[in-house]
Amino acid sequence: MPLFRQVNPIIGTRDVDRAISFYVDRLGFKLKFRNGTPPAEYLGFGRDGVELHMQFQYPHEMGTIRLRIHVDDPDALYAEYRDKDVFCDRTVLCDTPWGTREFALYDPDRNALTFYADLKK
Repeated sequence: MPLFRQVNPIIGTRDVDRAISFYVDRLGFKLKFRNGTPPAEYLGFGRDGVELHMQFQYPHEMGTIRLRIHVDDPDALYAEYRDKDVFCDRTVLCDTPWGTREFALYDPDRNALTFYADLKK
Protein backbone atom coordinates (compact mmCIF):
# COMPACT_ATOMS: atom_id res chain seq x y z
CA MET A 1 0.00 0.00 0.00
CA PRO A 2 1.32 3.51 -0.79
CA LEU A 3 2.52 5.55 2.20
CA PHE A 4 1.18 9.03 2.89
CA ARG A 5 4.05 11.46 3.70
CA GLN A 6 2.67 14.94 4.49
CA VAL A 7 -0.03 17.49 3.60
CA ASN A 8 0.45 20.88 1.89
CA PRO A 9 -2.62 23.13 2.04
CA ILE A 10 -3.40 25.19 -1.04
CA ILE A 11 -4.37 28.70 0.00
CA GLY A 12 -6.93 30.50 -2.12
CA THR A 13 -6.38 34.04 -3.35
CA ARG A 14 -8.45 36.50 -5.35
CA ASP A 15 -5.41 38.68 -6.23
CA VAL A 16 -2.20 36.83 -7.10
CA ASP A 17 0.09 39.89 -7.24
CA ARG A 18 -1.16 41.19 -3.89
CA ALA A 19 -0.59 37.73 -2.37
CA ILE A 20 2.97 37.54 -3.73
CA SER A 21 3.76 40.96 -2.30
CA PHE A 22 2.36 40.00 1.10
CA TYR A 23 4.11 36.64 1.42
CA VAL A 24 7.46 37.77 -0.05
CA ASP A 25 7.76 41.36 1.17
CA ARG A 26 6.01 41.06 4.52
CA LEU A 27 6.36 37.44 5.63
CA GLY A 28 9.83 36.75 4.22
CA PHE A 29 8.92 33.83 1.95
CA LYS A 30 10.59 33.31 -1.41
CA LEU A 31 8.52 32.74 -4.53
CA LYS A 32 9.55 29.22 -5.62
CA PHE A 33 7.36 28.93 -8.72
CA ARG A 34 4.55 30.65 -10.57
CA ASN A 35 2.62 28.78 -13.23
CA GLY A 36 -0.36 29.55 -15.41
CA THR A 37 -1.92 32.47 -17.19
CA PRO A 38 -3.74 35.16 -15.17
CA PRO A 39 -6.09 34.90 -13.49
CA ALA A 40 -5.81 31.09 -13.10
CA GLU A 41 -2.36 30.90 -11.58
CA TYR A 42 -0.70 28.42 -9.22
CA LEU A 43 2.15 29.56 -6.93
CA GLY A 44 4.57 28.11 -4.43
CA PHE A 45 6.32 29.93 -1.60
CA GLY A 46 9.10 28.64 0.61
CA ARG A 47 10.75 29.68 3.83
CA ASP A 48 13.10 27.39 5.73
CA GLY A 49 11.44 23.94 5.67
CA VAL A 50 7.91 25.25 5.02
CA GLU A 51 6.28 25.25 1.60
CA LEU A 52 2.94 26.93 0.92
CA HIS A 53 1.01 26.56 -2.29
CA MET A 54 -1.52 29.12 -3.48
CA GLN A 55 -4.03 29.19 -6.30
CA PHE A 56 -6.24 31.87 -7.79
CA GLN A 57 -9.87 31.13 -6.95
CA TYR A 58 -13.10 32.62 -8.17
CA PRO A 59 -15.52 33.87 -5.46
CA HIS A 60 -17.59 30.67 -5.49
CA GLU A 61 -14.42 28.60 -4.85
CA MET A 62 -13.13 30.51 -1.85
CA GLY A 63 -15.13 28.44 0.66
CA THR A 64 -13.58 25.11 -0.33
CA ILE A 65 -10.46 23.49 1.04
CA ARG A 66 -7.66 22.15 -1.12
CA LEU A 67 -5.14 19.75 0.37
CA ARG A 68 -1.93 18.38 -1.12
CA ILE A 69 -1.07 15.00 0.37
CA HIS A 70 2.49 13.76 -0.11
CA VAL A 71 2.53 10.04 -0.90
CA ASP A 72 5.37 7.70 -1.81
CA ASP A 73 3.76 6.25 -4.96
CA PRO A 74 1.03 8.27 -6.72
CA ASP A 75 0.93 5.76 -9.58
CA ALA A 76 -0.02 2.93 -7.22
CA LEU A 77 -2.57 5.10 -5.43
CA TYR A 78 -4.07 6.21 -8.76
CA ALA A 79 -4.40 2.55 -9.74
CA GLU A 80 -6.00 1.76 -6.37
CA TYR A 81 -8.58 4.55 -6.76
CA ARG A 82 -9.26 4.00 -10.49
CA ASP A 83 -12.19 1.60 -9.94
CA LYS A 84 -13.63 3.29 -6.85
CA ASP A 85 -15.68 5.95 -8.66
CA VAL A 86 -13.76 8.88 -7.14
CA PHE A 87 -12.35 10.57 -10.27
CA CYS A 88 -13.98 13.35 -12.23
CA ASP A 89 -13.69 13.53 -16.01
CA ARG A 90 -10.59 15.78 -15.73
CA THR A 91 -8.63 13.60 -13.29
CA VAL A 92 -5.23 12.71 -14.75
CA LEU A 93 -1.97 11.45 -13.34
CA CYS A 94 0.84 13.66 -14.63
CA ASP A 95 4.21 15.27 -14.05
CA THR A 96 3.94 18.99 -13.28
CA PRO A 97 6.09 22.05 -14.08
CA TRP A 98 6.68 22.47 -10.33
CA GLY A 99 8.40 19.10 -10.03
CA THR A 100 5.80 16.62 -8.84
CA ARG A 101 3.89 13.62 -10.13
CA GLU A 102 0.29 13.98 -9.05
CA PHE A 103 -3.44 13.60 -9.51
CA ALA A 104 -6.39 15.32 -7.88
CA LEU A 105 -9.99 14.53 -7.03
CA TYR A 106 -12.91 16.10 -5.17
CA ASP A 107 -14.60 14.68 -2.11
CA PRO A 108 -18.43 14.71 -1.92
CA ASP A 109 -18.34 18.25 -0.45
CA ARG A 110 -16.16 19.53 -3.32
CA ASN A 111 -12.99 19.72 -1.21
CA ALA A 112 -10.00 19.09 -3.48
CA LEU A 113 -7.45 16.43 -2.60
CA THR A 114 -4.20 16.27 -4.58
CA PHE A 115 -1.94 13.26 -4.09
CA TYR A 116 1.67 13.83 -5.13
CA ALA A 117 5.29 12.72 -4.96
CA ASP A 118 8.34 14.90 -5.64
CA LEU A 119 10.14 14.07 -8.88
CA LYS A 120 13.44 15.42 -7.52
CA LYS A 121 14.86 12.91 -5.05
